[in-house]
Amino acid sequence: MRILFSSTPAHGHLLPQLPLARAFRERGDDVVFLTAGALAPVLAREGFDVLPAGPAIDVLVAEAARRTGKDPASEPTPEVAAELFAGARVDLTADEALPAARDWRPELIVTELCDFVGPLVAAALDVPVATLAYGPAMLPEFTAAMDAVVSSRYTDRGLTPRPAAHYLDTCPPAMQQDGWQPPTGRLPLRPEPHGQSGQRPSEPAAAKAPADPDQRRPRVLVTFGTVFSAPEVLSPILRELSAGDIELRVTLGLTASAGDFDVDHDRVTFVGFTPLSELLRDTDLVVTHGGAGTTLGTLAAGIPMVIAPQGADQFVQADRVAAAGAGLGLPRGTATPEGVAKAASAVLADQGFRAAARTVADQIAAMPTAAEVAATLAAEPVPAV
Repeated sequence: MRILFSSTPAHGHLLPQLPLARAFRERGDDVVFLTAGALAPVLAREGFDVLPAGPAIDVLVAEAARRTGKDPASEPTPEVAAELFAGARVDLTADEALPAARDWRPELIVTELCDFVGPLVAAALDVPVATLAYGPAMLPEFTAAMDAVVSSRYTDRGLTPRPAAHYLDTCPPAMQQDGWQPPTGRLPLRPEPHGQSGQRPSEPAAAKAPADPDQRRPRVLVTFGTVFSAPEVLSPILRELSAGDIELRVTLGLTASAGDFDVDHDRVTFVGFTPLSELLRDTDLVVTHGGAGTTLGTLAAGIPMVIAPQGADQFVQADRVAAAGAGLGLPRGTATPEGVAKAASAVLADQGFRAAARTVADQIAAMPTAAEVAATLAAEPVPAV
């Protein structure tokens, strides 16, 4: 079977697709990714080829900001998000994507929730679509805005939008939006931390009682992803956290170096871009911006969190983690360095957060693996609607 994965050219959108892509490849299927060439090195490390189409994410963000007058990262209103994903990206990508995909002749296109190029390509090629969702369902006002913006892009090409045949749902029940109704074609899919291939993480330190004072100090991982990890944002938070009696490890993102951070480097360990599954080993707490991949990967390992949302859908992630009891989400205006440090101390001191995180991890472990979902999709080919 020939499977084309289509993704917004950003790590947070691409990485959640990798477990399913690996599963198809392990079945012997042909797999390729349709995304910006800027992500080709990331996919090459995974052994996947790329059909390059469209500009990198920074170009798309700049174009959406030019059109709306607002920064999509820090002001992710429905209208701004719709212009980024369903407007600017489609406008700057579709004309390259359509002929590339047509020449490759996919039999199934797997998209991610914010990818509007893949569904347009599928409509043009009369190929079924499976949409991979990461985390809680998108809020209706965002869905409506995106659908409205992309509609004219179909009309301009004489195409008709069509629903996805499958909705690949990676959200455990404890994290889902209240009152959410599963769409037709829903298939649960177990989320995995980046770098992990189909295995449940070994029992993490977070599942145990708090570290004995006579043993090691609590280990805290701070990761704000690849977009929101600016040293000027993180340094004040790290200074507050490092004042506590903890072992502190921090991810650098894609461009920063340890020397860019104004902290006591004897109290903070920095690591470069590393698969999340490796970073979670023996970690007691994750302090994060609340990206969907980081959030689900951390919960899959049963580790509680403090979420200091910076933008995008991170406020939703923070709200749902708090509702599940698996951590603390800091509302707007309270994610100060002092607020983050206070929340971290509270979560480390209360075993209830660990227990709730393990409950979510158990829900995730009960979800079908990527290999099982790949087999289901291959065994039940669905014609285009």
